[in-house]
Amino acid sequence: MKRFFEEKLNAWKDASTRKPLVIRGARQVGKTFTVKEFGKIFFPSLVIIDFERNRSVHSIFEKDLNPLKMIQELEIFTGQKITPGKTLLFFDEIQACERALTMLRYVYEEIPQLHVVAAGSLLEFAMNSISFPVGRVTFEWMRPMTFREFLLASGKEMLLENLPSVFDPKPVSGILHHTVMEELRRYFIVGGMPEAVKRYLDSGSLTTVKKVHDDIAHSYLESLAKYNTRANVESLEHLMKSVPSSVGSQIKYTYLDPDRRIEVTKSSLNILEKALLVHLIHSTNVSGLPLGANASAKVFKAIFVDIGLVQHICKVDPLETINSPDLTAVYKGAIAEQFVGQELLASGGSENSQLYYWNRMKKGSTAEVDFVISRGAKIYPVEVKSGSAGKMRSIHQLFSEHPEIEKGFVLSSDIYEKQAIGKLIFMPLYSALE
Repeated sequence: MKRFFEEKLNAWKDASTRKPLVIRGARQVGKTFTVKEFGKIFFPSLVIIDFERNRSVHSIFEKDLNPLKMIQELEIFTGQKITPGKTLLFFDEIQACERALTMLRYVYEEIPQLHVVAAGSLLEFAMNSISFPVGRVTFEWMRPMTFREFLLASGKEMLLENLPSVFDPKPVSGILHHTVMEELRRYFIVGGMPEAVKRYLDSGSLTTVKKVHDDIAHSYLESLAKYNTRANVESLEHLMKSVPSSVGSQIKYTYLDPDRRIEVTKSSLNILEKALLVHLIHSTNVSGLPLGANASAKVFKAIFVDIGLVQHICKVDPLETINSPDLTAVYKGAIAEQFVGQELLASGGSENSQLYYWNRMKKGSTAEVDFVISRGAKIYPVEVKSGSAGKMRSIHQLFSEHPEIEKGFVLSSDIYEKQAIGKLIFMPLYSALE
């Protein structure tokens, strides 16, 4: 299945100044498969070192970290020639070998012409315990398949060509809208984990992905316990259920897990965030850029790693999603908000692109806008809900307090004859968020 991440790999490959590339992302989002396919297509040779499966290879890195000697020993270990400029050297699950992580800095300094890609699912934990070569490597983040990648994998390329963008709105025909919404309903259920998408496409049945989602959730807990011996496994297991069910709501530790001390819950949430299973969305007062400069560390919401897992963990009946005329109403709007947040993260392409929202809490008066994004030097609020312009009380409150904001977007299941009403731009839920 084609991933748009390949464009980042190509840009890295062809760069005149190139550092080792470290791909970060949650487990099972497609890192290994994508790099392998890329290496087979664009390089004469591909050498793969899996540090979890081949523990004996760790001994090569326990000596001095001379990259030239390392290459010689890896050639002996693999029986493959490693030629700078012709070979893609792929270090998979590199978090299992901390010395290999440290060695990456010397590759950049001594063999800059060698193409080296490293991938790992729990790199944040390994990076905490070593002196990581920041400035000597390039980081990219890979996430679950987006809705557009899902359409591409489903053979719906023609739909992609006609989808609107929030920054380039265009009319949508009734037949196009109906067709895309049907696919979006399926995506809400299947999600973007490559194994789930493949299982669905191979079987044609939405019910087949339930077992895949079960297995993925279980593997997450296993891996977290493996790499975090001090983790409270019961707390992690509880949050794996309570965080998805809290999407769209302000996080309060006592609500996430009322049976444990706040310190334990806070620590477990931090672990899930480091594992890239949870992404926190902090409140900002939008008084200027960057948005993070005015964000609150204590007031935040969260989204989970994948919409399909959210739907599964929250036990949302797939028939409700398939039959609902309004996807922003499913599970009180949380699934649609998860979708938009997930798409926004993917379009950012880097952890530097954080997510934010706006809320105003005063006695007797509260207002909240689901997301606030910045493009260029401008700020745009984004609401995920159905209804007329007159019912968008919170976003109008934001406009009132910040008249410098020129426009905002409202995303819903509807198809609008009139897209712009005042400062509001009404767009279908599936509109591109780049």
